[in-house]
Amino acid sequence: MKNYGVFDILGPVMIGPSSSHTAGAARLGKIGREIADDFFYKVTFYLHGSFAKTYKGHGTDRALVAGVLGMDPSDERIKRSLNIAKDKGIDIEFVEADLGYVHPNTVKIVFHYKDKDDYYIIGSSIGGGNILITDINGNRVEFTGDYPTILIKYKDQKGSISRISSILSNEDINIATMKVSREGKIATMVMEIDSPIKDKIINSISSLDEIIYITGINPIGRF
Repeated sequence: MKNYGVFDILGPVMIGPSSSHTAGAARLGKIGREIADDFFYKVTFYLHGSFAKTYKGHGTDRALVAGVLGMDPSDERIKRSLNIAKDKGIDIEFVEADLGYVHPNTVKIVFHYKDKDDYYIIGSSIGGGNILITDINGNRVEFTGDYPTILIKYKDQKGSISRISSILSNEDINIATMKVSREGKIATMVMEIDSPIKDKIINSISSLDEIIYITGINPIGRF
């Protein structure tokens, strides 16, 4: 029998009405903002399944926008997020879409820029404020945002994993999980670690010749 903690039963501290449709949605939006660069002028939300059918009534639209504006699920400004985005000059678009065989509470968040290509993430709100990110700009991933997470895209070379791991080891940082996927000569690594991510770590890893892209995401507020 699975063991449940008090927060699994009571749910997260949030602006209602639904942990899946509001708290989880806000976390998805915020983690998208953490991964993508700032200075986007427009965000398009492709809503799948129940997200698409109930997003206005359950406040999913406001929660998603609040997230990309950097708000936590408990932020009282969530109710005004659409107007706040408008005041900031950020265009918002919601599109009902079929994203395939995915969780019913799934969204594709596309960030639009004037001076570079669009950037997107796909993630699901899986209940109780929990989320799962499954795709970053076409790269298959799987992480929850509950732990400090480092995302790295690099040229796949012999010894790359060892060099990255050594940098963390030298800073006395333990790797909790590591997943690597490859597409041709390019690899994508997702690492969850046991310590908060500091700029020094990101800078040290980014100095490796093979690194194409790196970002660190500290836990996105759940409770």
